[in-house]
Amino acid sequence: MPSTLLAKPNINYLLSSTAMALCSAFCPRISANFRPKPFSSSPSKPLLSLSFKVFSSQATDASSQDKFSGRVGFLGLGIMGSPMAQNLIKTGCDVIVWNRTKSKCDPLISLGAKYRSSPEEVAANCDVTFAMLADPESAIDVACGKNGAVRGMGPGKGYVDISTVDVATSKLINEHIKARGALFLEAPVSGSKKPAEDGQLIFLTAGDRSLYELVSPLLDILGKSRFYLGEVGNGAAMKLVVNMIMGSMMASFSEGILLSKKVGLDPSVLVEVVSQGAISAPMYSLKGPSMVKSQYPTAFPLKHQQKDLRFALGLAESVSQSTPIAAAANELYKVAKSYGLSDEDFSAVIEALKAKSQDTA
Repeated sequence: MPSTLLAKPNINYLLSSTAMALCSAFCPRISANFRPKPFSSSPSKPLLSLSFKVFSSQATDASSQDKFSGRVGFLGLGIMGSPMAQNLIKTGCDVIVWNRTKSKCDPLISLGAKYRSSPEEVAANCDVTFAMLADPESAIDVACGKNGAVRGMGPGKGYVDISTVDVATSKLINEHIKARGALFLEAPVSGSKKPAEDGQLIFLTAGDRSLYELVSPLLDILGKSRFYLGEVGNGAAMKLVVNMIMGSMMASFSEGILLSKKVGLDPSVLVEVVSQGAISAPMYSLKGPSMVKSQYPTAFPLKHQQKDLRFALGLAESVSQSTPIAAAANELYKVAKSYGLSDEDFSAVIEALKAKSQDTA
């Protein structure tokens, strides 16, 4: 079935061919893991179902016009989760929150949110529970661990996981939720701290269609567009592909900034030129000025970008897809992590290139 895209495309997001510059000093020798090899899954069904119909918040389906009247749970109040939960509270939603560090719940409680001491209690007291966790291990533990949300789920309830995880993790959580008779929707987001604060995220959803329709009014509060991608696993896969592209773009952009300075150009002017051309992307104009000043205010931690690249490379390997540019970018982010930059914004990857230049000078 052909895809129907209801979100307006923007050609300014096209990745420049200059990203091929990634295959520089950091491009590793292509190992056997990235060479084509036989794929052993059943020939009658692909690993991921990539035939899907796409919906966005601009669609005129009835669900987007209705207000959600149930109680909403929110698990995980970090860089992304906190502003998302705040936006739900500010629009009048009845919200119950939980976070491992309770102090992070206090600002939301002051806005009117209620607090419960475990994911299980949140899920048991809510119609729909959202989870925004840092990594697959946390996502599994909060959902399926001791006092996990699964224990509070049951028929008539829904669990929406907006964490960025790998396909296998999303499917595992789905199985546990379904075993309780509840509904599951994976809904990782494209966007970082500022879009989360402004309600401008992009939701990449997959799973129970009825739950997607039920929570659409909530997704429209939190984001500017939403896409329904079919069965569980497709949302996770789409997010990993998007972040693979983003990580590669940032690495190439970093090389360009340093090269321009090295040959006597003003890197600030480079940022302006790039931002006005066909390869313009909001990421360049947003991150570029700070990168020129060697400042990296954290909106998307570098450690998470590297994690997503690692998972994307694993996804590519599972279907024998060569991704040498992403592999080179991943090595660069690993170097940046080794320099203690894990908690800096992912734009701090430029520091790894600076160090490499100094080593070879």
